[in-house]
Amino acid sequence: MADNLAELLDPRALRLAETATDRDDAIRRCGQALVEIGAADPGYVETMLARERSVPTYIGEGVAIPHGTLAGKDLVHRDALAVLRFPEPVDWDGQPVSVCVAIAARGDGHVEILARLAEILLDPDQARALREATHPDDVLRLFAAAQEDSNS
Repeated sequence: MADNLAELLDPRALRLAETATDRDDAIRRCGQALVEIGAADPGYVETMLARERSVPTYIGEGVAIPHGTLAGKDLVHRDALAVLRFPEPVDWDGQPVSVCVAIAARGDGHVEILARLAEILLDPDQARALREATHPDDVLRLFAAAQEDSNS
């Protein structure tokens, strides 16, 4: 597990001007970003869709955290995050989602990653900063600052 969330976020998986036709399209784009950086096999994307069908990943504040099922863990090569921002929000089962933080995690790594993400995503000001981020450095700073706050 990386020391902070920013270390898990490959800049190539930080996409702040995405478009998606619907929830499943958004999840596929998230999964594809994780595949393209070598964090997961292509089959992981299907486990992300399966997870969403069984346990919705919308958490509020315009943010969803798609990730795979337990069965998908074998398709993950390394813990990683992808952040996709949708300037035109995506309909997520009736909720508008403008940011997806996708997770690829081996073993139980997702539990710690989710706990760290919750510090950012459940804080309305930080969630807004993430939704409004237009430059990759803004997101990286937000993720790095969250870790510093939890260490103090």
